[in-house]
Amino acid sequence: MRLTIVNGFFLPVPPISGGSTEKSWYRLGREFAARGHEVTMFSRRWRGFPNEETSEGIRHVRLRGADHRRQLWRNLLLDFLWSWRVFFALPAADIVVVNTVALPAWLGWLKPRAGRVVIMTGRMPKGQYRRYRQVARVLAASTYVRDRVLEENPALGPVMRVSGYPIDWQLLSHDGDSAPPTLPAAQSGEVVIGYVGRIHREKGLLLLADAIKLLKDAPGLPPFRLLLCGPEDIARGGSGAVFRGQLLNKLSAAMPSSHFNLLDPQFNDRTLAGVYRRIDIFCYPSLAEKGETFGVAVAEAMASGAVPVVSRLACFTDFVRDGANGLVFDHAAPDATAQLAAALARLLGDAATRQRLADAAREDSQVYDYATYADTLLADFAQLTAPAKPASSAP
Repeated sequence: MRLTIVNGFFLPVPPISGGSTEKSWYRLGREFAARGHEVTMFSRRWRGFPNEETSEGIRHVRLRGADHRRQLWRNLLLDFLWSWRVFFALPAADIVVVNTVALPAWLGWLKPRAGRVVIMTGRMPKGQYRRYRQVARVLAASTYVRDRVLEENPALGPVMRVSGYPIDWQLLSHDGDSAPPTLPAAQSGEVVIGYVGRIHREKGLLLLADAIKLLKDAPGLPPFRLLLCGPEDIARGGSGAVFRGQLLNKLSAAMPSSHFNLLDPQFNDRTLAGVYRRIDIFCYPSLAEKGETFGVAVAEAMASGAVPVVSRLACFTDFVRDGANGLVFDHAAPDATAQLAAALARLLGDAATRQRLADAAREDSQVYDYATYADTLLADFAQLTAPAKPASSAP
């Protein structure tokens, strides 16, 4: 098959500057190419990368893009301009996977030779699905996202599939990965509570700091460390330097500075896997009721053997089961901080429960491994592009 993958306007591919969507589709493109398919990938032009090249079986086309902005309306305008830029450059294909907001609104109508249009819901719907008509498949990251899409456009029901997000389960689930040199050596008996993701206010990190403070004087807990890793700058989705300062101030009041680390984002897969492998309890206390679509970092942490502790957001319910492979707390409750502290204390103080949940988490996350995920997508794409069967005539 001829497959085209369109990424957004503000990050490059290969994903040297982060981005879960870019990371996922880059790896999937490599999986498709390894199976003999013809893959073209569109992404932002980036210093050090040629505007066009073929690498690892993927033909890369890089067009002029822009940095992510704080204001939604600016990002939507940039997406609109990017979508037209991509539209005029698209080759003929069988399938075109689109990770933009505007392009699917007209692509199927105006350029059918670009292929059957497949949309991955990497962001929460914001009204754009009402304008989508000529779409062959919508891949929803979670049941929650599927339901929000169908609220906007019930006619998409027949083409909807809940797919989750792919992860490199094989890499994450095995030892031997190298952590960044800025991460202190593991201490005997120390339990690591970790978070990997954008250093953003909506991720509930101030809530986590408050919960850590409650644990400071809790009796019977082993020594523990807090490890945070991710981008803080607005261009890469963080809340900026001011929020970083607020977070560090709260953490300094909660625990000795020698017991927590805030690492720069890690874009090398093996180094990032090394970070995950150092984490025993993965805390993702997101408050983004309308922002979270799946939780790639949570699934990656589960594959690495960490126990997830997540907020009660609907997007996590497809793969985090409270008491079976992780713990869930009610982030909207008046006592949310106390609930989170209690969940962390339970895992810190009970190594047997921690191990039982970690084993289940690793096993359950295997369904998202890239190879399995790619096989499922290719089978679906083959069905979408198969010639229509002629109607049987009456005898």
